[in-house]
Amino acid sequence: MADYEERQSLLGDDGDSGSAAGPGGPMPAICDPKHLLHRVVVLVFMCFLGFGSYFCYDNPASLQSEVLQDLNLNTSKFMQLYAWYSWPNVVLCFFGGFLLDRVFGIRLGTIIFSLFVCLGQVIFATGALVNRFWLMEAGRFIFGIGGESLAVAQNTYAVNWFKGKELNLVFGLQLSMARLGSTVNMNIMGWVYSKIADLVGSPGHTALGAALMLASVTCLFSLVCALVLGFLDRRAERILHTEKDKTGEVIKLTDVKDFPFHLWLIFIICVCYYVAIFPFIGLGQVFFIEKFSFTPAEARAVNSIVYIISAPASPLLGFMVDKTGRNVIWVMIAVIATLAAHLMLAFTFWNPWIAMSLLGVSYSLLACALWPMVAFVVPEHQLGTAYGFMQSIQNLGLALIAMAAGAILDNKGYLVLEVFFCVCICLALIAVVMLYFVDYLRGGDLNLSAAARAKLHKEATSDAE
Repeated sequence: MADYEERQSLLGDDGDSGSAAGPGGPMPAICDPKHLLHRVVVLVFMCFLGFGSYFCYDNPASLQSEVLQDLNLNTSKFMQLYAWYSWPNVVLCFFGGFLLDRVFGIRLGTIIFSLFVCLGQVIFATGALVNRFWLMEAGRFIFGIGGESLAVAQNTYAVNWFKGKELNLVFGLQLSMARLGSTVNMNIMGWVYSKIADLVGSPGHTALGAALMLASVTCLFSLVCALVLGFLDRRAERILHTEKDKTGEVIKLTDVKDFPFHLWLIFIICVCYYVAIFPFIGLGQVFFIEKFSFTPAEARAVNSIVYIISAPASPLLGFMVDKTGRNVIWVMIAVIATLAAHLMLAFTFWNPWIAMSLLGVSYSLLACALWPMVAFVVPEHQLGTAYGFMQSIQNLGLALIAMAAGAILDNKGYLVLEVFFCVCICLALIAVVMLYFVDYLRGGDLNLSAAARAKLHKEATSDAE
């Protein structure tokens, strides 16, 4: 009852005319934490919170040819840059969520993780400047400590402010803005590198390091967003007399063993799906150059189409999922479409823009439908822990698959690598089918229509009162 009232006081009814009042009377809508307009302002900073992290995450992919040539690396060594990002998050992402719930709170935790992202990117760029690959690996490790935990914080912020309202749409908007960062990175870093190379007189590790250092400005921008978001969240807590970070529930690390079976199936879908997306994009530039005889600029363009489509499609697809419900069905459609895209890339010479465009739409749809389902199956006070654990096992998969993909490509080539990615997607499809039947047999609400879910939520809140 208390938890429900606390959450409702923050989220508020959009049409509520009883705005929080300051000493001089009612606040303007844009300043009132209960009003939709103020929540839109919060959402803007919430979306840009991950911009810098996503921009810099795929710096190696956008400069794949340059990194391989300037630092004299093979593919296995190159993919270590992604593995080192993922390794710390096998553990720290889970503890990041735990720290958000128990120790730092959402505001301080978000700022700390943003600082790690900034520091890691600067060290990564410095390693390239001085041509020390081990320093670049250390930078990616530190960057990874903050990057995935920052995503956990972003998800937790979204649920705190928008659960029971436009949550799928909010997840879609967050993904849209994050992928805008990835898109800009994919299409501008090659140009930035060439301009810097012209300035210094020739390409090489100095030009590479300078380009990566310039990219760190986006991480600083996201840190500013974290600070502003923390201020707005603290202000809402003070005005509405809430204590969102203190739920009164005791969270134990052993709670993981009590996660329901369908949540574990969501975890499996997450891992098996994303290991066939991010490592492929990381290696995609050379793939399109070798198989389709693209120029480096053309290869970067087609490799970025997944992110380009994701930016506008994510909020639209999130809105669609909000209005229709049926999350499991949408996840199933997304997985099947992704499998079709990988099969086209592996076994045909059709224009790759077709397969990559399909991959972009399906990737966006899965993110909008899959991630909000976690909020339907765990208590609110465990959301940080659940999202953290989901990110942890995702990063375990990404670290292992990054190394495996590099080794497969060096020894067997792109065809075998694509078959390997298809197998991963098939495992995700099996898990989706199992989730559908488990949810159906247990009478769960993961695949309810939007109207049925709203009715269930209304009944639950009535019981709480």
